[in-house]
Amino acid sequence: MFYYVNGKVAHMGPYLAVIDCNGVGYACRTTSYTLGALTVGKEARLYTYLHVREDAFELYGFASEQELSSFEMLIGVSGVGPKMALAILSSNTPENLALAIVSENAKALTSAPGVGKKIAQRIILELKDKLAKGQLTTSVSGEAFTPGVTVIPENKVSEASAALAVLGYSQQEIGLALKGVDMENLALEDIIKQALKRMVQ
Repeated sequence: MFYYVNGKVAHMGPYLAVIDCNGVGYACRTTSYTLGALTVGKEARLYTYLHVREDAFELYGFASEQELSSFEMLIGVSGVGPKMALAILSSNTPENLALAIVSENAKALTSAPGVGKKIAQRIILELKDKLAKGQLTTSVSGEAFTPGVTVIPENKVSEASAALAVLGYSQQEIGLALKGVDMENLALEDIIKQALKRMVQ
């Protein structure tokens, strides 16, 4: 329904930012990372997701499209609701979340309040399963992830590609974003950060 809201930040609270758009205040549930990028009284744009329940309409807003994509990905996992997704994304950046999934690092997910080992393992299992089944695929520099084959990252190129695929980027977008990145000298997290910056330019 809403792609984004754009206006002045009228108020901030725990997991909450109110954006004043021409006199109408939109209460957006959000993460600590997004809140850290906002300042009361200054203009901001939040990319939004409208969560509809029988008894409520709740708007969620994020400072980046990557964070929104990660949120949508998480709430698609059975047992993960919007509040838990916010907690996870308040403890992990989108790139760190993707790395945790690709590397099966459950500890990174359980660092979020309310996330136990079982739900962390379910998140990893379901999202890696989507990648393995070809619902999220990519190919960079000859490194291909083919449908029906479980992805086992063997180097920085394949790990970075898999992490970006988890975030929902296409094969072509990933190939262009990683082209020219210093794979040899940069840490994996920095490679992914550089690729994400290129994608939003």
